Amino acid sequence: MFYRDNQNVYHAGELDAFAWLVHGFGTRLSPEIARHGNLATLHQIHSAICVRAGGRSGVLGDGDALLENTPGQLVGVKTADCMPILLVDAENRAVAAVHAGWRGTVQGIAREAVRRMREDFGARAEALHAAIGPGIGKCCYEVGPEVAAQFGEHGTAKIDLVEANRRQLLEAGVPAQQIYAAGLCTMCGAAEFHSFRRDKERAGRMFSVVGVK
Repeated sequence: MFYRDNQNVYHAGELDAFAWLVHGFGTRLSPEIARHGNLATLHQIHSAICVRAGGRSGVLGDGDALLENTPGQLVGVKTADCMPILLVDAENRAVAAVHAGWRGTVQGIAREAVRRMREDFGARAEALHAAIGPGIGKCCYEVGPEVAAQFGEHGTAKIDLVEANRRQLLEAGVPAQQIYAAGLCTMCGAAEFHSFRRDKERAGRMFSVVGVK
């Protein structure tokens, strides 16, 4: 179950079981979440490229998922409708922050991030936990035929990015009971969330971060 703290940051309550973990999904009311001195981010390009942070901070290049297992370091992604996904390896104390827009989802970014966690950290999919934060909901995400076709739909359709990424995580071996979704729509929640679809070029960005204490 997701909850909002007194800094207006959302957390997946299930992840609080890991005392060694730091995580949070920022809102338009919590810009300070991005001011951590040891935060690594990427120039996000709507891809399936995963980058290992390796203890580095700052902008580490092009890509849409950052992996880390260095204590004291955070990795983060910024969103304004796309899905922020935080992956946590309960056995090896490793994490990943994933940016999944429709293009990255079609390219399998969530599945690729699980594969890279296995490759880089020896993670077992069965031991991974995945939290899908606030993003545009199916209620508001109507797309044209060209995009709909990428998801196996015909004509204009409403796309469920949460479900599409949940299916990828399941296919990669993450247990269903270890996938947690906020169920919060960024376009509906104007008071809390930035939304590019709603606000266009005036939209800000929200940071979602995860790391090992």
